[in-house]
Amino acid sequence: MIKSFLLKNLDKHASQWLVLSIDILIVIVNFFLAYVIRFGITFENNEFNLWYQLPVIITFSALSFLWIGSYKGIIRKAGLQDAYNLFLSVSVLLAMCSVLVLASRMALIPKSFNIPISIIDMHYLLNIITLITSRIVFKYCYHYVKYKLGQSSRVMIYGAGYSGEITLSTVTNDAEKFITVVGFIDDNVNKVGKTINGIKVYDKKSVDQKFIDKNEIDEVIVSIPRIDKKSLRKIADSLIDLGVKVKIVPAYSDWHDGEFDMSQIKQIQIEDLLERPAIDISNESVVNEIKNKVILITGAAGSIGSEIVRQLTKHKYKHLVLVDQAESALYDLQQELLSKNVGNFTAIVADIREAQRMELVFEEYHPHMVFHAAAYKHVPLMERYPTEAIKINILGTRKLADLSSKYNVNKFVFVSTDKAVNPTNVMGATKRVAEIYIKCLQKTSKTKFITTRFGNVLGSNGSVIPLFKKQIEKGGPITVTHPDVTRYFMTIPEASQLVIEAGTMGNGGEIFIFDMGQSVKIVDLAKKMITLSGLNYPDDVDIKITGLRPGEKLYEELLCTTENTLPTYHKKIMISKSDENESLDLVKDKIDDLCIMDLLNQDNLVVGKIKEIVPEFISNNSTFESIDKVNKSKKTTKSKESMIF
Repeated sequence: MIKSFLLKNLDKHASQWLVLSIDILIVIVNFFLAYVIRFGITFENNEFNLWYQLPVIITFSALSFLWIGSYKGIIRKAGLQDAYNLFLSVSVLLAMCSVLVLASRMALIPKSFNIPISIIDMHYLLNIITLITSRIVFKYCYHYVKYKLGQSSRVMIYGAGYSGEITLSTVTNDAEKFITVVGFIDDNVNKVGKTINGIKVYDKKSVDQKFIDKNEIDEVIVSIPRIDKKSLRKIADSLIDLGVKVKIVPAYSDWHDGEFDMSQIKQIQIEDLLERPAIDISNESVVNEIKNKVILITGAAGSIGSEIVRQLTKHKYKHLVLVDQAESALYDLQQELLSKNVGNFTAIVADIREAQRMELVFEEYHPHMVFHAAAYKHVPLMERYPTEAIKINILGTRKLADLSSKYNVNKFVFVSTDKAVNPTNVMGATKRVAEIYIKCLQKTSKTKFITTRFGNVLGSNGSVIPLFKKQIEKGGPITVTHPDVTRYFMTIPEASQLVIEAGTMGNGGEIFIFDMGQSVKIVDLAKKMITLSGLNYPDDVDIKITGLRPGEKLYEELLCTTENTLPTYHKKIMISKSDENESLDLVKDKIDDLCIMDLLNQDNLVVGKIKEIVPEFISNNSTFESIDKVNKSKKTTKSKESMIF
C-alpha cells in the first residue's frame, strides 16, 4: 500500500517549481563557493559586498531559468537537450552579471554591485558543472527509488539498429518499471564488441545459458523492423530454450502516430510463431468479382464470418447483409463497422434453420454472392447432441443452398472443415453431408456452389490456443487429449482470404483445399506456450493427458481417400476433384429421411442415417461405435450369403 502510494506520487512531488527552487539554491551555493575559492573569505568579513550582490544573483538566475525553461524538463528523462537548456540558462545569467558589472564601473549603479570578473567566471563554470551533474544525480536517484519500491527487470535488446536505439531510450525512461538494459544482441560483425550509449553489443552466439544466468537476464526484446516470420521463429526458439521471456517491438508502420512507447512492446505470442505468410490473393480478380455486388454472409459475427466481413469492406461492394443468430456478437460487429465509418451494410438477427425468415431476407436483398460460415463446430458437444448438428450443419445449409438456387445467386461459398474428411465424429460427418448436397445441387442449378476446407484456425472461438492461455493464467495444468495428437493451423485472416479467393476463382462444384504445411504436435505447442509465458514446464505449469474426446482424431486430413487434387493458379490453393456417384434426387431423399428422423430426437437413428449417406464415417471413441459394429456385422453376413448363393 505504502509502496504503491510512493510510486504514484513520486513524479507529482518532483514538480517544476521544486526543480526551479533547487536550481536557484545551487546557484546561490556556487556564488558563495566562488568567493571562497578566490579569496578564502569568511562570512564575517563583508568587504566584497556579497550580501548586496546575492539578491541580484538570485533574481538574475530566476529570470534566466524562467526565460529558457530549463526547469521544465522531466528529471527521469534528462538528456542532452536538458543539459543544453541549462547551458543556455547559465550563459544568460553570465550575460546579465556582465551587464551589471559594466553598469557599476560606469557609475550607473552603486559600486557595491561590482562583482569581480574572476568570481563571475568561476561562478559560470561551477554552475555548468553542478547543475548538469545534479540532473544526472537526480535521474539516477529517481531510478534507484523506482528500483527499490517498484518492479525491476534486466533485459537485452535483440537488434542494434535504429529501432534498437529507440527501444533502449523507451525502456530506460519507463515511468512504471525500472529496466536495466544489459546489452544488445546482433549478428552484424561490424557492431559486435562496440557500444551504443554505453551499452555493449554482443554476438548472438555468445549469449548462451551461462551468459543469461550470470547476468540475470529476465527478458529479451526483439527490435528488428520488418522481420519475417521464419526469422522471428528461429530467434524466438533459440531464446525460449534459454528460459527468458521474449517480447517484440512492432514495425514502424504500426507505431501510434509515428510515436513509440512501452505499451507497444508486446510479449511474443504463439500465434506469432505459428503464423504463416498471408495468402497472396489475386486482388484484381477479387475487386472485379465483388464490385457493385450484394453479398450475404451467414455466421457473420463468428471468427471466420466477421473476418470475411472485414476483408470485404476493403472493396467496392454494393451492400453487405450480415446474418447471425448471436445478438450480442452481431451488435459488437455492427458497432465496430460503424466506428470505422463502413457504410452500406445491414445486420440481421436470424436463424438459418427458419426457411420462411431466410426467404424474406433473400427476397428483400437478392444477394449476388453468399458466404455460408454459420455452423455448429465443437466436436464433443455435437457428439453429445447430434440432432442439433444436423439442424444447423445439414438442414440449415440445405435451405440456404435451395434459396440461393431459387433466387439465382451467382455464387454460394460454403465454409467446410478438414474434419469432414473421413469423419470420425458427428460434426465432421454433418459437414460432409452438406458438401455432398451442394455438390449434387450444382448439377441442376445455375448457382455456382463452391466449398472451402480449413484446418484449425488460430484464435477462433473455442480453439485450443485461447483454452491453453486461460489454463496457464490459472496456473495449469494444460489439458491435452493425447501425447501424439497433431493439428494443422492457419490464421483467421488467412482462412478468410481463402474463402474470398475461392468465391473469385470458383466455377462451381469445386472443393478448395489449402496447402497448410506441416501439422503441429499439440504437446509441443503447449510446452512452447508455457515457456513464452515466462514459466517452466513442468515446475510452474504441468501438462495433463486427458484422453481423446468423443469423436476426436489423432490427426486431421484434408482429402478423402476417393479424392484427387488439381492445381490452381495459386500455388497454395488446390482443387479436390471427386465425382458424387449418387443422383441429386437420391441424396435429397436420404436427407429428407434424415430430416424426419431428426424430429424424433433419436440419436442412434439419425447417426445411423448419416453413416448411410457418408459410408466413410466411422466413429472414434464414441457411443456411436456400436452402429459401426452392427453395420460391419451386416456386411459380413451379406458377404457370406452372397458366397453361398
